[in-house]
Amino acid sequence: MTTAPVANQLPQTLEPRNPGTAFDLDWAMDVRINTSAVERRCATLPGRRSIKKSHQAAWLCRAISCIDLTTLSGDDTKGRVRRLCAKARQPVSQAMLEELGLPDLQVGAVCVYHDMIETAVQALQGTGIPVAAVSTGFPAGLSPFHLRVAEIEESVKAGAKEIDIVISRRHVLTQNWQGLFDEMAAFRKACGDAHVKAILATGELGSLRNVARASRICMMAGADFIKTSTGKESVNATLPVTLTMIRAIRDFYARTGFRVGYKPAGGISKAKDALMYLALIKEELGDRWLRPDLFRFGASSLLGDIERQLDHHLTGAYSAAHRHPIG
Repeated sequence: MTTAPVANQLPQTLEPRNPGTAFDLDWAMDVRINTSAVERRCATLPGRRSIKKSHQAAWLCRAISCIDLTTLSGDDTKGRVRRLCAKARQPVSQAMLEELGLPDLQVGAVCVYHDMIETAVQALQGTGIPVAAVSTGFPAGLSPFHLRVAEIEESVKAGAKEIDIVISRRHVLTQNWQGLFDEMAAFRKACGDAHVKAILATGELGSLRNVARASRICMMAGADFIKTSTGKESVNATLPVTLTMIRAIRDFYARTGFRVGYKPAGGISKAKDALMYLALIKEELGDRWLRPDLFRFGASSLLGDIERQLDHHLTGAYSAAHRHPIG
């Protein structure tokens, strides 16, 4: 694998938004998933892709630029969110950034609950880093429908530029694909100019076939991103789920000409895991999807491990985790 150019070294080309398409149940159902083949494909990835030295450092910097730095805890405070935003503005130490030749490296976004949007927007003012808000009764998505729509509208009004919505899993489990399409279309409309990420909660959908069908339906309804998980399920992002979802994205692009983004979330905490996700994206979708407008990691602890790996690259020694605080 060749060195990846880092995001802030490239002109940021924003894609035209996915406007959605008419509901097409035949296309949504016309999907076949060979689960054992998907698992074999993913199992071979670590052995085929070994990224070392300066190439690894470049790929890890790319991963940083694609992180949605996240705090979604019941004990979140304004102080914690401000510290997280400070970390988003300067994800690794300034000395390391200077030595890497990337003094302006920043994360892709900061993701918070609705109540913390105003605090995050103020803390990130002037940086260009967008605030993403989880919405629609996150994480279960079981609040009344009109309240879920209203929550989106309130978050957009508060300054969120991206909205991470959760779908109703029951629509997938009961094969109510029209219901899923209508719900997603309503959420997309409520977002207005804010980009919408559809969280599928893949660990609760029962099969990779359901994951592929739900991915297609959400993209038909206008999702700007499809996202694996809330991070609250027992099973979150995995490579087989990722392969299934990004192939759905590839199919949608071939069918419509619109690129939809992808966000794996939950359980990605090690730099070596981030490299495998980036490698899979490069192989299946190509370099264009390796920019923050089309790819994000939903993570909180991942940044700390990446910082340790970059420190090792520059000094030859591993530092203690507490020397690289997350916020």
